[in-house]
Amino acid sequence: MSCAGVFESFDAGATWQSANQGMTADFLPDPNSEIGQDPHIVVACPSHPDVLWQQNHCGIYVSTDGAKNWKEVSQKDGPANFGFAVAVKHDNPDQAWVVPGISDEIRVAVGLSLMVCRTDDGGKTWVEQRNGLPQENCFDIVYRHGLAIAGESLVFGTTTGNVFYTNDLGEHWHQLSTYLPMIYSVELA
Repeated sequence: MSCAGVFESFDAGATWQSANQGMTADFLPDPNSEIGQDPHIVVACPSHPDVLWQQNHCGIYVSTDGAKNWKEVSQKDGPANFGFAVAVKHDNPDQAWVVPGISDEIRVAVGLSLMVCRTDDGGKTWVEQRNGLPQENCFDIVYRHGLAIAGESLVFGTTTGNVFYTNDLGEHWHQLSTYLPMIYSVELA
């Protein structure tokens, strides 16, 4: 839940418990508070469902134990830090993608240059993927459900109505459409 955190139920929703250990909310008086975190989206790796990735208001987090503990894997001095969407490879829990933005206050592409950031090692390192994406005067940002993956293909849609697609895990991007209304969600079948 935005402005509350991750919660989990083991009894079909009769009771809930927080699952925010390890996250930091730098906008709260107590940044380590268990309640008050701000996840933008949480996704599980289909082949390893205990591995969860989270794009959070205050960074990128991964859990390898079913949300019992979270570890921040953001690039504090790099672009893979703030954003809304995250996708994880279906058969590799260490491989994930984010489309970074500057910040909550400045919701545009980092450096006005659109990129996707990919990690192949669980967030220890991030690689910028820019091939085929606009590199000047880019005001695009990708919302929570605006990034999807299936096999080797990824697609994302932006707030400025652009749609980009790759079939090689982000090495080469192709623009599929422009001038659409703001895109909130995409899906690959």
